[in-house]
Amino acid sequence: MNADFNNDPSRPIIILLVEDSPADARLTCEALADGKVANRIYVVDDGIKAMAFLRRLPPYQDAPFPDIMLLDLNMPRMDGREVLAEIKADPQLKMLPVVVLTTSQADEDVLRVYELQANCYVTKPVDLDQLIKVVSNIEDFWFSIVRLPKHAD
Repeated sequence: MNADFNNDPSRPIIILLVEDSPADARLTCEALADGKVANRIYVVDDGIKAMAFLRRLPPYQDAPFPDIMLLDLNMPRMDGREVLAEIKADPQLKMLPVVVLTTSQADEDVLRVYELQANCYVTKPVDLDQLIKVVSNIEDFWFSIVRLPKHAD
């Protein structure tokens, strides 16, 4: 476990997964559950719900503020690009690390999310074993190597 995590190694890392595919959400959650780092995963299936979660609007008024967000790009109602733009424009949310985790391999998507200040862009493989490996690598990097910012809860 990341012994330096917010000076409290016993506290689980709070992850907000924004993913409209139930199968991808389930696989991502399973991969993170099998990981080395204690975490709590919250899943929402569109950008409007993600913003409500982050702003603690009903029905998420008791939700914890996440330490990191895993964000899909192509979703109904409010897509990941719109979510990212809104997060990074909000002084209270802009420090939230956002990992874009998407099936898109389009160069324009990569460029756009970095322009919007995403922390990284990861293309989801279609192969199940590779997806588990990618999620495991995200966990290793972001939860064991990187020091995440503290936030007022």
